[in-house]
Amino acid sequence: MLLARFLDAIIGDGDLGLIDAAGKTHRFGNGEPPRVTIRVKDKAAERRLLVNPRLALGEIYMDGTLTIEEGTLFDLFELIGRNIDTFEHHWFSDLTASLSRLFRRIQQYNPVGKAQQNVAHHYDLSDDLYDLFLDSDRQYSCAYFDGSHDDLDRAQKDKKRHIAAKLLLDEPGKKVLDIGSGWGGMALYLAKTTGADVTGVTLSKEQHKVSEQRAADAGLSDRVRFKLQDYRDEPETFDRIVSVGMFEHVGAGHYLEYFRKTKQLLADDGVFLLHSIGRMQTPGNTNPWLRKYIFPGGYTPALSETLSAIEKAGLWVTDIEILRLHYADTLHHWYDRFMAQRDKALALYDERFCRMWEFYLIGCEISFRHMGQMVFQIQIAKRQDSVPLTRDYITDWERQLAQAETKAAE
Repeated sequence: MLLARFLDAIIGDGDLGLIDAAGKTHRFGNGEPPRVTIRVKDKAAERRLLVNPRLALGEIYMDGTLTIEEGTLFDLFELIGRNIDTFEHHWFSDLTASLSRLFRRIQQYNPVGKAQQNVAHHYDLSDDLYDLFLDSDRQYSCAYFDGSHDDLDRAQKDKKRHIAAKLLLDEPGKKVLDIGSGWGGMALYLAKTTGADVTGVTLSKEQHKVSEQRAADAGLSDRVRFKLQDYRDEPETFDRIVSVGMFEHVGAGHYLEYFRKTKQLLADDGVFLLHSIGRMQTPGNTNPWLRKYIFPGGYTPALSETLSAIEKAGLWVTDIEILRLHYADTLHHWYDRFMAQRDKALALYDERFCRMWEFYLIGCEISFRHMGQMVFQIQIAKRQDSVPLTRDYITDWERQLAQAETKAAE
């Protein structure tokens, strides 16, 4: 059986069992935990798993053609993560990945109209879905865990405060542009805590509708507004720019366009904080299952290709911070919350969707634990003197703001 031979060459760490379509059981690995047994129910699924495992594994799990007879889906991904280097360097896997990279610019082609279609695929799902697993502010990006607690809502608030500190919003009234403003949480936080005047832009109709309502409910419509438009169509200039979790949707072929436009939007003494998922390896390609079902047109960049575009745009990089396991912990919280209310997701969609969402959340968590994914925050400016010469101001500002927030809540 070719699939069994392939798995025998790949699985060296852990204990994987395969029950094939004929009912025969094969075991691979060194017998150490995690111990997982999967069943592949037909020959067609076996062939698909052999020919294109990156795409087929998720598809046959969604369809129920692959079931887990022993262990959990998390155990399966943990086992895959531990053996990912062997998989990536297997000649057949390396060949299919190389072929995919040939088309990466086409896969990541995101002109203005197509970018909105890609965003709608994910972010215009049922509004109720995101309430099932996100924090109370609907922060759909990496939280910031300082090691003193394991509370998702607190970690997401700490993330917003950490970003605000890097934006140097030291006086009220500064004009801020939030590129990819989501459900409005970051914009509303900046306005409430610093007195900033914030404009958010999003391509999601659902997010735009919710954001506008949140600003009105908070009595902040005079200082926070949201536009349903592409950032490339924004005509104004801003003192500060922030972008959280949007750069992953830009595409490598558009990086120089992105930084040239943000340079145009930024005041001469302005500061721009870019927060994005990235990869610690060299430039690559998006997993085909993730690209097809979750984030069409999406790509997590390497620092090398990001910094190259920043350099070509003529901008200063004034600070870089790498958040390594923060997103893994965030995703773990999201998965636990989703599973606790899975019955509500099932009522919104169907069993296939729920299995897809489980696969997405666990797969992404493992990618941060074992597959080289991380988050970077890059502080950018037009001038080298736009920010202080040492990083002390970040911690000082965070502490002052935390104290003010605590006092305001009393």
